[in-house]
Amino acid sequence: MTESFRRSGDHHQGDDHQPAHPLHPGAAQQQHASSPVDPEWPPPPAYAPAGPYAVEPGTTVWPGTGQSGDGGFGHGGGWAAYPEPDSAPTAAFATVQPEPAAPTKKRAKGPLALLAAVAIVAAAIGGGTAYGIQELTGDETVASSSTSTNVVPTSQKGTVAGVAKAVGPSIVEIGATSNAGSSTGSGVIITADGEIITNNHVVSGASSIKVRLSDGKSYAAQVLGTDSKKDLALIKLEDAPSGLKTATLGNSDGVQVGDQVVAIGSPEGLTGTVTSGIVSALDRDVTVSTDESQGQQQGDGGGRWPFEFGGREFNGDTGSSTTTYKALQTDASLNPGNSGGALIDMNGNIIGINSAMYSAASDSSSSSSAGSVGLGFAIPINTVKADLADLRAGGSDS
Repeated sequence: MTESFRRSGDHHQGDDHQPAHPLHPGAAQQQHASSPVDPEWPPPPAYAPAGPYAVEPGTTVWPGTGQSGDGGFGHGGGWAAYPEPDSAPTAAFATVQPEPAAPTKKRAKGPLALLAAVAIVAAAIGGGTAYGIQELTGDETVASSSTSTNVVPTSQKGTVAGVAKAVGPSIVEIGATSNAGSSTGSGVIITADGEIITNNHVVSGASSIKVRLSDGKSYAAQVLGTDSKKDLALIKLEDAPSGLKTATLGNSDGVQVGDQVVAIGSPEGLTGTVTSGIVSALDRDVTVSTDESQGQQQGDGGGRWPFEFGGREFNGDTGSSTTTYKALQTDASLNPGNSGGALIDMNGNIIGINSAMYSAASDSSSSSSAGSVGLGFAIPINTVKADLADLRAGGSDS
């Protein structure tokens, strides 16, 4: 049953009347109980609208009809007291936040782990990784693709003077005497008890050997082993003094054309002579004599060691007994007496044993006209290292 209200003096006119509130009986009484409102507007709810609630982490939902964006009443639609055609809550004003990522397992500190990995690889592939470590650590060691050891003091890195000072004490002069004559060459100390590597043609057939150290003192030496096919020999000092300075053997596989190098030897008996240049070429086929008598030409026949290169003979006749090996070519000045001496990289590592050099002299009877023209050859140090065990056992010529 609905009711209408008339003011005093109002007359009833037919069936026209003011309808009761359309929602439910008694709504008019509630309207009178509250503050006056426009009858065109719906009354306020019987209770406060429900507040927002969270349905899942990071998502906030305001209750509403799902049909109206705001309905004139604020958040999300109509009042909670009204009939809801769609009871599903509206996700208006929802804020969706990404779920936090699962915590990751901590690993070792980046630089330490990286350097450890690099160190393992370096051990496997040799000195070629030195440059990579240098770049990662910021170390200012002179870059060298041939070795991973820096022998030269930091204050003199990359200088010829630094290389000479660091390696010079490891280079010796060798004088060999035989029934056929005498020869002079050089050698490199490789162990603290006095092992010295040199060329086979320097000591071949020698009945006595004298070694003069960088300090000027001389010692007798004995041949441990020779390998004429590689033109290598290993000798050892008798009663070797303590405190010998040993050389560091590098890795000739990493040498590149254009690398700076230093040569140290005793040309013409001038102990400890230092020259410098670059690596001119790799893997040159050099042919030398394996005849013992040929070695003596260095002392008695003009001081030149004959060899063949590119189908031509240099420094005399190599004879019928020859051997060929792969050599490093250098333009560092080499002269008679440099044979058996060291070819060194700028970190102070031995990368080759000087073995042959071209002399422009046409008259083999005069050593005074002989001189370096920047065409020298060295046996790669990796060839030497591969042969050391055999040389210590007497060599292939025993």
